Amino acid sequence: MSQLKELPDPLERAKVAHGLAGRVQDYGNEFQAVRNEAMNETLRVGRLNSTQLASELGISKGRVSQLAKGAPPERLFLGSGKVIVALAEKLEDGNDKDGKKKAIQGPVIATEDVQTYERLRELAEEVGLEVSFERIPLGGNVRLNRNNLVVICGPRLSPLIEQILEGDPHLRFGKDDDGWYLTDRNTGQIYRSPMDRGENSDIAYFGRLPRPDGKGTFLYVAGIHARGSGGVVHWLNQQLATVHRELKARRFSTLISSRFDPETLETVASEQITPFYRPEGA
Repeated sequence: MSQLKELPDPLERAKVAHGLAGRVQDYGNEFQAVRNEAMNETLRVGRLNSTQLASELGISKGRVSQLAKGAPPERLFLGSGKVIVALAEKLEDGNDKDGKKKAIQGPVIATEDVQTYERLRELAEEVGLEVSFERIPLGGNVRLNRNNLVVICGPRLSPLIEQILEGDPHLRFGKDDDGWYLTDRNTGQIYRSPMDRGENSDIAYFGRLPRPDGKGTFLYVAGIHARGSGGVVHWLNQQLATVHRELKARRFSTLISSRFDPETLETVASEQITPFYRPEGA
């Protein structure tokens, strides 16, 4: 604080103080969310009653009721503050629906990814979280070392993401002459997208991966095709409470299969097709 006060330039002093104040507020909100969720769980499993918990925390019984009965605890699976969803940009192929060449446009976000974001935003808002999105520029250089981050970006669009995925000892993206696929390294089974056979179905990777700085994790979603990412959100919309109880904020990876309506392109069914795999020591 003394070093901050000693900055000679008042504008610089104001900027630094403003940035620090925002970070303190963000951390404060996260601590409060974790506290409230833990209080809720303590009461729900019957470990303590409201009176006993109030005594442990040094607050009133009424305050315990107020804090513990707020937003549902499963919200913490997605984040404890404002959630940022990062979507990858790509270049269009330059052809229209009839296969004719059209003017080259700048980077765009796939329509499927926008739909996935909208469904994820709806889910997050249902459990009391604020959500925004940002673009991952061409080349896939996304800033991963921050809290409350969800990344929707296939490994072909980001070498950084591809490197992090290589650290998963259980599930792996791969590519050969027939296209991209996913492999369960425990069973040796290879999963190829039914979309490549003309079916209205895809398979997606879903996991919580380590940040490069080693100080946290981020949620990661990627279908073999972009449509598969929406299947993850469809599945999570039905399973969020169960997934949170089992995993909390621990690292994991799994595969989700989904089917979509060919007319509306909305996901109509989804299921988990591998266990929750967890890296050793995580």
